[in-house]
Amino acid sequence: MKEIRNNNEFAEIEDQFGAGAAEEEVVRFDAVLHPHASLTPRGFFLLMAFVGLVSFCAGVSFMIAGAWPVFGFFGIDAVLVYLAFKMNFRDALRYETVRLTATALTVERVAPSGKRERWRFQPYWLQVEIDDDPEPGSALMLRSHGRMVEIGSFLTAEERIDLANALRHELAKLRG
Repeated sequence: MKEIRNNNEFAEIEDQFGAGAAEEEVVRFDAVLHPHASLTPRGFFLLMAFVGLVSFCAGVSFMIAGAWPVFGFFGIDAVLVYLAFKMNFRDALRYETVRLTATALTVERVAPSGKRERWRFQPYWLQVEIDDDPEPGSALMLRSHGRMVEIGSFLTAEERIDLANALRHELAKLRG
């Protein structure tokens, strides 16, 4: 999921150093990229209730048939499904921001742990690279002066191409 804003949604920053300095800080492009969340908390509760009920009923039926050790394996299955979704929910806490001003394009990546990484590029030399017909594993790369960073790795191929086109469009407007 991505959220893109352009300069029409941002007011100019009033700055004590005059209009020229304020104009440099106008945000021309702002995208917040989030991975897809597989379930809502309510959906997760309902899914786990269903998996737990099915596992419990199947385990009881095996126990009645005399195969009591199978009951524990059904419990393990339910716990593994629970842990897999919890890991997915934790991963959904990460996000990336891409912000373009007249002086810089800044990419900030925030991990689920809260660790932040930041890259800053000069927009006039920045190249946005992606395959024209992106595969599910193809990367959206920002490249400038020998440095590069991949963004939106968790987005679908269509979302990556939309993001690349929007970013290229805003960079072209900035360059004049």
